[in-house]
This record gives sequence, C-alpha cells and structure tokens, in this order.
Amino acid sequence: MKLGIMQPYFLPYIGYWQLINAVDIFVIYDNIQYTKKGWINRNRFLQNGHDVLFSIFLKNDSDYLNVNQRFLSPDFKKNKLIAKFQSAYSKAPMKNEIVPFISEIINCQEKNLFMYIYNSIVKICEYLELKTKIIISSSVDIDHLLKAENKVLAICKALCAETYINPIGGIELYSKEMFKEYNVELQFIKSKPVEYKQFDNEFVPWLSILDVLMFNERETLKHYLSEFELI
Repeated sequence: MKLGIMQPYFLPYIGYWQLINAVDIFVIYDNIQYTKKGWINRNRFLQNGHDVLFSIFLKNDSDYLNVNQRFLSPDFKKNKLIAKFQSAYSKAPMKNEIVPFISEIINCQEKNLFMYIYNSIVKICEYLELKTKIIISSSVDIDHLLKAENKVLAICKALCAETYINPIGGIELYSKEMFKEYNVELQFIKSKPVEYKQFDNEFVPWLSILDVLMFNERETLKHYLSEFELI
C-alpha cells in the first residue's frame, strides 16, 4: 500500500493532486499547528497576466492553535472571492463549468477551517475522478504528540504502508535508511513542468488548481495528474 501525508491546503497547486493520484491512502493533517505565513488558507491565481494572492479570512485567534481549532471569519466575503475569480477568468475556456463548481466549494457553510478545506479537497477529488482513500490524521491510532519523521513513521505503521511518498521538497528531511528499518520504502514525488495556454500571456507556473481547472478539460487534467516521477 502506498501512503501520502500532507497538510490541508485550500485549492493547492497541481502537485498536491499528483501526490493524491500517486498513493492508495492520503492522510490530511488536522491536528497540526496552523502556520500564519504558510499556504493553508491562501494561494495564487492569475489576474491580468500576473500571479495574485487570494485568502480565506480567519477569525482572530491564538497563533498556537491547530488547524482544526481555527475558524473562518464572519467577515469573510465569499461572494467577493467568487466575483474576483469570475472577473479574472471571464474569458477562460472552462469558466462556464468551473465557476459554478468553485462557487459551490467557496459557499460551503462549514465554519471550521479544517473541515472547510477538507470539503474542498473531497469535492475536487470527485471532479478529477481520483479514487484515493482520504483519512483525517486525528482518526489514526497513534501517539499524536510525536513530531516530524517519527509521526510519519507511526502513521505508516498504523496504516500498514509499504511505501511512503513525500513531496520532493522534503528530500533533506527524511532518511530512506530510517524508513527501511521500519520496512517502509521512502520515495519522493517530483512534478514535471505542466504548461498550458493562459490566454495570450506568458505562462505563469504553479498557480492554484483553480487556474488549471479554468484552462483545461477534464481529460487533459487527468493526464496532468500523472506528469511526475518518483525518486
């Protein structure tokens, strides 16, 4: 069994979905500390030929709370975010299909940050026809006080993983020898460059999956999901 583990991100770039496609079980961390300057509740989209940040606005709270302890702000104007996307992608080839789809995701009534993002991940997996089983980390029977590599190995053991696949960015963090001691093969996933026509602009890479959805038909998207190599 192949396992992947990631933090929850809202509308993350295509590499996130390639990892989901590469594994049999995908664990999403819910009981990890929210990172203020990370990508959990923000990402980038294309506006007038440039990459621009968008965010889910959160209720003011302690920076030491976990993701599943944070909540959306009552001042988060979902309609404004939808309107922003509608305007930016008004001439995109897939806008008639994707704008309603993304609007449904944004209009989710869940107020808990983790569950709001979890809903978006499940919905996009359904659209992309990904059959990977998704598990919330706090439901796995391990010592959740463990950190970093030890926590990953505990999840691998609890779920009987034979292979653990991690994004290439973690290649300096994890040891193949350590995983081998636990009878787990460690692999790293490296996305190949995915390029498509973004209006008549110079291509801006690694934007939110929103951008990929707006410019590509579903069959093309499914092809992009396999554009990676395992190291």
